Amino acid sequence: MTSTESPHLRIARPSRDLGAAERFWVDGLGLSVLYRGEAAGPGEHDLVMLGWPDAAWHLELVGGEHLAVAPRPTEEDLFVLYLAGPVEADLVTRLERAGGTRVSAGPYWDRWGVTVADPDGYRLVLSTRGWSNA
Repeated sequence: MTSTESPHLRIARPSRDLGAAERFWVDGLGLSVLYRGEAAGPGEHDLVMLGWPDAAWHLELVGGEHLAVAPRPTEEDLFVLYLAGPVEADLVTRLERAGGTRVSAGPYWDRWGVTVADPDGYRLVLSTRGWSNA
């Protein structure tokens, strides 16, 4: 792979309730549903892929009655979005109304943003800082 190539990033994790998770990420954060699939047979699972259409990443949530692994989030499982500016209060309110819970992620992240746990307990950090790999 050369440095001019930019591979797509897939972040996948289990969800106890895909409907509740989708509401958080779509209605709360504003992601789009990129794909939805239902289990077609034994050993398969339901899934929903969420993201922004032009982003180089997507979040894939899997669930349903054939889910092999239950969600086991820890305090260190952080999905950080660097906003490079203030976190708008109405965004936090939307996330809470969509099933999120505002939590502390420790002194560093509390100083540099707002953390909201999704319905499965995974943490979304809305950071006021900017980021560049350059």
